[in-house]
Amino acid sequence: QVQLVESGGGLVQAGGSLRLSCAASGRTFSSYAMGWFRQPPGKEREFVARIRSSGGTTYYVDSVKGRFTISRDNAKKMVYLQMNSLKPEDTAVYYCAADLRYGLDRARDYTYWGQGTQVTVSS
Repeated sequence: QVQLVESGGGLVQAGGSLRLSCAASGRTFSSYAMGWFRQPPGKEREFVARIRSSGGTTYYVDSVKGRFTISRDNAKKMVYLQMNSLKPEDTAVYYCAADLRYGLDRARDYTYWGQGTQVTVSS
């Protein structure tokens, strides 16, 4: 199993940047593909980005391409989401998730989840 804890959320003005972090526990972290999801107020949880267990291969939802970057450091058991050029529509609770499979973009397909961190972008 793996336990996940997100941090780094907060209030930022439109056009600004934030870096979210997800700290993992568990000796098999390096075997897991990781994903970032977000849930805007009153809406369903949606896919944002994913990365292979070894890093290198990534995929993003169209709305964040060119603005967000997912990365990981397996030695530190950390995954990150660098968010630049933030927009008010990026406001949501952001979650990291883990699964032994890669290529998943549905929340229902991921096995392990963090508690979420709030990101609010003001106009």
